[in-house]
Amino acid sequence: MMLLFLFYLEVNIMAGEEKGKYYSHVEPKLLLIEAWARDGVIDEEIAKNLGIAYSTLRDYIKKHSALSAALKRGKEVVDVEVENALLKRALGYQYDEVTKELKTVIDEEKGPIDILVETKRVTKEVQPDTTAQIFWLKNRRPQAWRDKQEVGLSGGLNNTTQDLSDMTPDERRARIDELNRRRGIGAPAAT
Repeated sequence: MMLLFLFYLEVNIMAGEEKGKYYSHVEPKLLLIEAWARDGVIDEEIAKNLGIAYSTLRDYIKKHSALSAALKRGKEVVDVEVENALLKRALGYQYDEVTKELKTVIDEEKGPIDILVETKRVTKEVQPDTTAQIFWLKNRRPQAWRDKQEVGLSGGLNNTTQDLSDMTPDERRARIDELNRRRGIGAPAAT
């Protein structure tokens, strides 16, 4: 056993790694770190819980694959749970609301015993949440559901209007009269 430890120490020294906080503060707690990540604790808090700086944790993540893997495993579980909860909220769901009351029963050996007895069960429905639906669609199908849509235009615009500065006063009056007739206004323009 001691020989194995010396070999481990020698390999680490040869690799340029000295015994430091990773081996004393982080490595023994990899399972706990995974649990923290699964519980939604952010990396800054994990570093604080370990007694190291956040920048040090980032460096350790880059250098030590075991730490990186533990964080990844923990976060994947939470991400899936959040996705499932968001989808459930977006689609709506049903649940049973159960009411229980305390009832005393007589046991022949122990005497009176208080137990909870179900007295009422009501199935309730949570309506689909449009905010959750929008969020889901914007992230899952961004091309179709983003707020800003890209619209392309092919061909040119035919501008058939005539610049008023190119018209004589009589032509302008005639144009105004024509537009008024189209809109149903019968009085001719004043001269």
